Amino acid sequence: MRFDWIWVFCTCLTLAHAEPRQTAKVGGLQVMEKSVFSQGEAYERFMGRWSRALAPNFIAFCNVRDGESILDVGSGTGSLALGLGAVMGDCRITGIDPAKSYVSYAQSRTHSRRIRFEIGDAQRLRFPDRSFDKTLSLLVLNFVPDPPRAVTEMIRVTRPGGVVAAAVWDYAEGMEMLRIFWDQAVALDSTADVRDERHMPFCGKGELATLWRERGLLQVEETSLTVPLVFSSFEDYWSPFLGGQGPAGSYVVSLGSEQRLHLEQRLRNRLRIADQERLITLKARAWAVKGLVPSP
Repeated sequence: MRFDWIWVFCTCLTLAHAEPRQTAKVGGLQVMEKSVFSQGEAYERFMGRWSRALAPNFIAFCNVRDGESILDVGSGTGSLALGLGAVMGDCRITGIDPAKSYVSYAQSRTHSRRIRFEIGDAQRLRFPDRSFDKTLSLLVLNFVPDPPRAVTEMIRVTRPGGVVAAAVWDYAEGMEMLRIFWDQAVALDSTADVRDERHMPFCGKGELATLWRERGLLQVEETSLTVPLVFSSFEDYWSPFLGGQGPAGSYVVSLGSEQRLHLEQRLRNRLRIADQERLITLKARAWAVKGLVPSP
């Protein structure tokens, strides 16, 4: 099921404005991957604000110390790198992401010479061996075509004894914002199930820890990180989906106007929002893992 989902994700859920990426071999299939995460401001409204909320918990879990050299793999719009910069006055932080629009957006949010963003591929890091004290990845590893290769690269560029860590949303149960969305979408359209992010790899308890141990990392530790998602109104919940970001957003913009209206109404009923100004509070759980790079 995993490879079937990724194949559909990579081949079918593309938007006219999506940025092309490299050709990837996934589950024996040669596919052209295109990003459904491509517009910085739209992504920030959809998921970036929740990445920022999660970043402090992830930083604390990774035990980042001031003065360290940090690589942020899949830096997106800069949530983790900028969060690190805000609390660590002397860290040197490099963020890499394959989406040019995200890199540009992240660059526009900082003037610090300690933080830089550049275009890069998690599976082919340009940095020499042992370049960083810690290599971190927040909410992106499950979207990489070859996660084991990416983790191997993260280990390579981290010094012996350094930390390699990642976190991903628990799409199946713990990320209520998207769980509610997909449950209602599939109830209306059973064919939407193949797009449901619950099928994505490394999003369940123990999956990241298993990958970390398979890559040879030591003292592997996994934990859950939970943050509240507070929406000012139903519009604040619903309108970011219309930006076309991510699998859920791309599904919404693929619908006809009548289908979209039916989905909107089902979500409104599910959240029981009659008053547009009523706050909606949902929880978002992520699984986080860390391990130490062994000595040669």
